[in-house]
Amino acid sequence: MKTLPIYQVDAFTSDVFAGNPAAVMPLEEWLPDDTLLALAMENNLSETAFFVPLPAEADADFHIRWFTPTVEVPLCGHATLASAWVIFNKLGWKHSQIRFQSKSGPLGVEQTDDGWLALDFPNLSFEQRPTPGLIQEALDGTPDTSFFVPNDTNYMVVLNDEATVKAAQPDIRKLKELGNQGVIITAPGKDCDFVSRYFAPGAGIDEDPVTGSIHSVLVPYWAEQLGKTTLLAKQVSARGGVLRCELKSDRVAIAGQAAFYMEGSVHLR
Repeated sequence: MKTLPIYQVDAFTSDVFAGNPAAVMPLEEWLPDDTLLALAMENNLSETAFFVPLPAEADADFHIRWFTPTVEVPLCGHATLASAWVIFNKLGWKHSQIRFQSKSGPLGVEQTDDGWLALDFPNLSFEQRPTPGLIQEALDGTPDTSFFVPNDTNYMVVLNDEATVKAAQPDIRKLKELGNQGVIITAPGKDCDFVSRYFAPGAGIDEDPVTGSIHSVLVPYWAEQLGKTTLLAKQVSARGGVLRCELKSDRVAIAGQAAFYMEGSVHLR
């Protein structure tokens, strides 16, 4: 029988029962993909992160992968932040920075002076397109045009104000017909620069509580709209989360806090 460690961390919050919970499973070597997916299904969180250490001569410290209960995804912010918290606080990592290798290229995480964890993520391009009919049917008041994010299979829909984002009640069954595509809704914030929510039912996530990776497109968009590169963001889901963001040319810094919830062991035959 194989015993594997497992941790659960709430990301982008300083308090448990808020932010976005992620399961984190450090591995010594990769398990078969169907086993990784089965573990993510069993954990039944929006994301489970798995990582393995890389050789000392590699240009990264760990190889990281992320799975929803139904699919592997190319990029995930909150589970990367949760993984970094585990590496720093549970695995005895002595450096101030962690370098990950991933499907989306190199990713970094470093601890800030005030204890936040700052993700170094790519600046994702987006292109304006007619809003798909399924999204217009699923979400009242959707504009005729939205933004498609080719490298993250998401659509970004810009709404008028924070209240509209909070009040949105999309038809999840309709959005599920988009398949492995998510929908970001966003607007200017009242006490922050912008707010957002994220739905990806086709990938097994009806609504994600806090989604670090979507800020790889939200930050460059709002930086251009607001004429500033340092931005405070809030994801206004029921659990909610706060992100400190900065546009850095072709990279985006996304900082958040983390709250440790539990640890245990998984037993595989």
